[in-house]
Amino acid sequence: MTVRPARSVFNTAMVVEDVSDENYKEFIDSPAAVVVYGIASCEPCNEYDPILEQVASRFTDVRIGKAKMHIPGRCREIKKLHSFETYPTTHLFSKGKLLLTREGKLEADELAALISDHLLK
Repeated sequence: MTVRPARSVFNTAMVVEDVSDENYKEFIDSPAAVVVYGIASCEPCNEYDPILEQVASRFTDVRIGKAKMHIPGRCREIKKLHSFETYPTTHLFSKGKLLLTREGKLEADELAALISDHLLK
């Protein structure tokens, strides 16, 4: 999986962006954003990576990012905003508003349907 630093433009390179405390607010304030919270030791999180890449290639005007919750110091503020009982957890945001939360790994078609239904209305 290609993870690149978040940019101030949409997902035109069709990559999953890296989300951390540093860029979280700017990222979720986008018109359409998906953040997946995961940890390295989580098998479903790792299985989710190619699914995120596939969906990112289909929805180039939706920002899709992954917050690596296991890396010390990267997501302290994010952890203060959200509590997670399950990894991966997926959030859909529009202009800073949390629209939807899904726990567990989603299949590509399911994630695409949620994006279409909630972010591209």
